[in-house]
Amino acid sequence: MTETNQAILPDFLLPDLYKNHLVIVNEPTFNNKIEKKTVETDPKKREFLGNNGKKITILLSDQEAVFVNDQALQFLSNILTACKLNIGDVAIVNLANNQLSYPAIKQWLTPKYIILFDVEATSIQMPFRLPFFQVQAYDQCSILFAPALHMMMGDSREAKLEKSKLWLSLKNMFNL
Repeated sequence: MTETNQAILPDFLLPDLYKNHLVIVNEPTFNNKIEKKTVETDPKKREFLGNNGKKITILLSDQEAVFVNDQALQFLSNILTACKLNIGDVAIVNLANNQLSYPAIKQWLTPKYIILFDVEATSIQMPFRLPFFQVQAYDQCSILFAPALHMMMGDSREAKLEKSKLWLSLKNMFNL
């Protein structure tokens, strides 16, 4: 009797492995025809980090991370804690992995607040541009553009200045 080494994956892993299309193959019938069906995955099941509990969307672009690198995540966690929030309150979306437009983001996550770190307004098809750290109400949402997270990390004078500008904007945004 020969033993085969077959990996059996749980059902819940398959949609993650095949994000765009899932092919369902039925058991072959007597005439050996195989029926294939393609099922589109739900666009609302796109991936983000957090639980989006308070409808706060954080958009960034990090080519080297799934969502955000560990240092930047620690920095974001500290910022959120200062705002009396946590990762469960937000949805962190890495636009390097998800090319999305503003209307798609609004439909998918229904944000009340959007914070964009080093993301151009034109890259998500917004109809306007804002300077960094200016909170703007638009389409029943408060929007804040900020420089890249790495510009605010560290103890340099420049980093501290950028952090303080971000903090003042967040206090304004969240009425702290």
